[in-house]
Amino acid sequence: MPHARQHAHQHALTRTRERRHRLAHEAARLMAEGGIRDYHQAKLKAAERLGIFDDASLPRNREIEDALREYQRLFQRENVPALRQRREAALRAMEFFQAFQPRLVGSVLDGTADTHSPVALHLFSDDPDAPPRFLEQHGIPAESRSRRVRLDRERIADVPVWVFSAEEIAFDLTVLPLDGLRQAPLSNLDEKPMKRASAAQLRQMLAEEEIEGYTGA
Repeated sequence: MPHARQHAHQHALTRTRERRHRLAHEAARLMAEGGIRDYHQAKLKAAERLGIFDDASLPRNREIEDALREYQRLFQRENVPALRQRREAALRAMEFFQAFQPRLVGSVLDGTADTHSPVALHLFSDDPDAPPRFLEQHGIPAESRSRRVRLDRERIADVPVWVFSAEEIAFDLTVLPLDGLRQAPLSNLDEKPMKRASAAQLRQMLAEEEIEGYTGA
């Protein structure tokens, strides 16, 4: 009898894993093809489409991100030049905003960017008016927004965001206080510190990609 219970439990776990896998890949497909940007929304829509509603089967955001990267690699090869283009544009922007010690974050860094993805940068200044002044001085019209950011486990802040377009690419600048350089804000994906890269790290990434391109050719 215990053996039968163990077998049934194992079977249930396997089914749950399979459903999570199916949901992650369906959510990734919806994000890649349907333009959905929000992982939670994609997850719920995928569950509705597949008729899977138990919480245990809902994949984590990281699982969807991995599935999205795999989907783009297999079915959306046109995103490869779009990603490279955005990373190169991000590097130029980071050199331009070097006074604000910029860091690259988001889909352009993690490799899931497509032809519609903005270049998302974090800028650091204890004077939140310094970045918009800098934009104005250089004749760059930018739209003002606000974003709620989890600075750490205890602190949540509404921080200024500036959005503009250049080289037919959207740029999204989040302005954070200088002490944000010590620890990245928490990611909405997994509530861990966000992945981010300095200009030097991005330059290294681009160089490695170029070498891979030559060796893979």
